[in-house]
Amino acid sequence: MAQSVYIVAIGPQSGKSVVALGIMELLSRRLRRVGYFRPIIPTHDAVDNNLQLIKNRYRLEFAYDEMFAMSHDEAQHLTAEGNTDLILKTILDKYKQLESKCDFVLCEGTDFSGLSLPFEFEFNAEVANNLGCTILLLLNCHAKSPEDILDALHVAQDSFLKKGCTILASVVNRVEPDLMGTMQEKITACGRECGPVYILPEEPFLGKPTVGEIAKALNAKIIMGDSEEMNREVADFKVAAMSLPHFLDHLVEGDLIIAPGDRSEIILGSLAANFSSTYPSIAGLLLSGGFLPDPQISRLLQGLSYRGTVPIISVQTDTFTTAMNASNVPPMLTPDNDRKIATALGLFETHVNLSELESRISLVKSRRVTPIMFEYNLVEMAQKQRQHIVLPEGAEERILRASEILIRRGVAEITLLGNPEEIRGTASNLGLDLTGIEIIDPATSPFREDFSQTYFALRSHKGITEKTAFDTVADVNYFGTMMIHKGLADGMVSGSVHTTGDTIRPALQIIRTQPGVSIVSSVFLMCLADRVLVYGDCAVNPDPNAQQLAEIAISSAETAKLYGIDPLVAMCSYATGASGKGADVDKVREATRIANALRPDLKIEGPIQYDAAVDAGVAKTKLPDSQVAGKATVFIFPDLNTGNNLYKAVQRSANAVAIGPVLQGLNKPVNDLSRGCTVPDIVNTVAITAIQAQATST
Repeated sequence: MAQSVYIVAIGPQSGKSVVALGIMELLSRRLRRVGYFRPIIPTHDAVDNNLQLIKNRYRLEFAYDEMFAMSHDEAQHLTAEGNTDLILKTILDKYKQLESKCDFVLCEGTDFSGLSLPFEFEFNAEVANNLGCTILLLLNCHAKSPEDILDALHVAQDSFLKKGCTILASVVNRVEPDLMGTMQEKITACGRECGPVYILPEEPFLGKPTVGEIAKALNAKIIMGDSEEMNREVADFKVAAMSLPHFLDHLVEGDLIIAPGDRSEIILGSLAANFSSTYPSIAGLLLSGGFLPDPQISRLLQGLSYRGTVPIISVQTDTFTTAMNASNVPPMLTPDNDRKIATALGLFETHVNLSELESRISLVKSRRVTPIMFEYNLVEMAQKQRQHIVLPEGAEERILRASEILIRRGVAEITLLGNPEEIRGTASNLGLDLTGIEIIDPATSPFREDFSQTYFALRSHKGITEKTAFDTVADVNYFGTMMIHKGLADGMVSGSVHTTGDTIRPALQIIRTQPGVSIVSSVFLMCLADRVLVYGDCAVNPDPNAQQLAEIAISSAETAKLYGIDPLVAMCSYATGASGKGADVDKVREATRIANALRPDLKIEGPIQYDAAVDAGVAKTKLPDSQVAGKATVFIFPDLNTGNNLYKAVQRSANAVAIGPVLQGLNKPVNDLSRGCTVPDIVNTVAITAIQAQATST
């Protein structure tokens, strides 16, 4: 069966990078060694964007030069000399070198600039056949009628079939949204002789270049703007050729303002408009003529510390030429634009039947699990049954960036807590789109009174008053926890600017522990190079007794199963089996006895040393008949000192990805973030929380 797929686009701007991302996402969830190959890249003078995008996002270990065969100029030169056979031989040689290191290779067809479509078709068909690839056909259907799309699809399919190609599937991309229903009916009526046809609607966001893309294409100097700000999308261009008052009347959301660099009033007016709630937020400023702002203006700009200041770039060309050049910059999916990547993946995963496509590709699944595979599996599991997650720290920049990605990927429904004006203002200044995200202000919410009465009933035995209860539920963590308690949300993630106590305390008071569980504990999901292990408890309980340690082991085993890890539980100590004595090892031995009595269906071994638990060779000597030794997946440590130090040691020395802490034992999921967390950390934690919520809702 096919071990490679070749993406062939019919026409320019078909959205190859969107489809490539979607398939790589699917492949990376299942396989360890996935390669990406382009027979021809545009030039050697600049790094190919699509190769860099895939290489960076999927952490491909291949050298850049291993992922393509030759440049466009080299191919043209050999063609002019009549050496087309040498082109194919070179491509095949480079492909085979890469293929030998991979379980699967995704190939992206040529993107010749200035060459005829028939030549490109002939070339791609011949390359696909020589590489032994099945073809995924991709059509650009922008501004086309359903009839025209169908005709183009049939012509393309027939042409490749006549060349002896095997068609895996076809994607008709950039279909007008209001034509999706009609298009689906026509595709269904035609049958599936050439495999499934997937229909992707036009996504305007992906069709807009960013300020950074324009700056790179125009070789512009960046006067102001960090990497996030340079990722603002440009909805339109506005040349400032009039006085400031009249110019302000023409501002539209997302405009890139083009003006000579000596127009100080336009620069200041544009910045002021961006910070004002009465004017739209612009994408940035593009200064023409090679003029830089006056020294006084430059000094003023340097002093701006407000987060979300608009980017300012400068070019040498005159205003007219600058406007023409900027308007000709095509949109791209760049490696550093998480927002566009999330949108592209969300589009592909929403409109493509992934299980059907996977079965047609006939993946050979790996028994190993890499960190990146595990992280993608988390997203996939969360998407299957979307849960509602509340994020109390709504105004925090990292939370806002993660929320946009979560919504675009369809990972969860999101509610942000905080002042709506502040949250929307911060999002606008950061160039983020919060469409589809609910924002609630606990201080003014109509739920506050009901929440306070419920909290008073729960905690009145502790001596709190109704006024104290009313004040307490205005706290974002208490309000978010009460939303879960009342069924208004399925889970909560907090801690990016709050302590662990701030996050957990409301949960212990309101949500409380599951039946039969007396202790809330935590695990870290330790993603090593070729497997994922579960470590507990490394974050919450300083010195659990034997009963508590047994409950932690059982909870950790259940958590492992939740994320697709077969739980083989090692109760860790400084001795293995009956070889050691002392209070500490006796505690572990007793905990193992209790855990086995409570859950005889689980495989739990202890006391056991870490080396005997993880190394099959050591296990043969120390515990030769054990079902756990040498292959443990869940490690339970006797106290917080041991667990916390060991997880950090493994994380640093083995370059492991540590996801967590994941809290367990609560009736409904609440998870804590590190205050140093990154945006990907937040996305992963929300996905984990959503999966926990799926389990508690069944």
